[in-house]
Amino acid sequence: MSDTTCLPVHVVMRCERVRGAMSRWQTWRWALADVWPAELHPQLADRHCLESTEDHSLWLCPGHDVTLHRDDAEGYHLNLSTDQPVFWVMWRTEALEEGGEPVAQPLLVTLSYHEAGRMLDAQETVEAVPAPAEVLEWLQRFTDSHYQPEPKRRKRPESFRTLSDRFGNPASVSTDKAARGGGARVAPDNATGGQGGRNNPRPADAS
Repeated sequence: MSDTTCLPVHVVMRCERVRGAMSRWQTWRWALADVWPAELHPQLADRHCLESTEDHSLWLCPGHDVTLHRDDAEGYHLNLSTDQPVFWVMWRTEALEEGGEPVAQPLLVTLSYHEAGRMLDAQETVEAVPAPAEVLEWLQRFTDSHYQPEPKRRKRPESFRTLSDRFGNPASVSTDKAARGGGARVAPDNATGGQGGRNNPRPADAS
């Protein structure tokens, strides 16, 4: 595999007969079958049927590129970090000619975890197939050259976190009892007056 940042590929789509109750509404369905590096199959240049039986057919869809971008190095790293790194293919069912039967048309092929996630978030159809070893070696070289992990930020202790009230405004805590509205005041031991209490007995009558 070369050191270029663009990899031409062929996408193989599978059309298979639907069986069971679902066949009442849909006779055939499409699915991703494989992705081939074009340099391994240079003689294949046009869309055509590779294999056909009563129950399925395989269709070659050439002319796609996997382009690597430096700012997506983290997406490649996340793909390579999985047990089985993959190609992701976004495809739609479209008629190739006016009035023709709709067929699966691959529109984008990527090795980026982030790019695949963005397509899924956009409600596109995205499927994956394992990437071969030679492609992963090429992707690993690019990722090693451009991926810079973000430094881990030291977690701020809870005691340093800014306090706020229920409206999101800054709040403070006071240890002054008076600031809390205070409690019952306690009279000093030599206080007098009133009818006297248990802590201040009435003096004995003078004789």
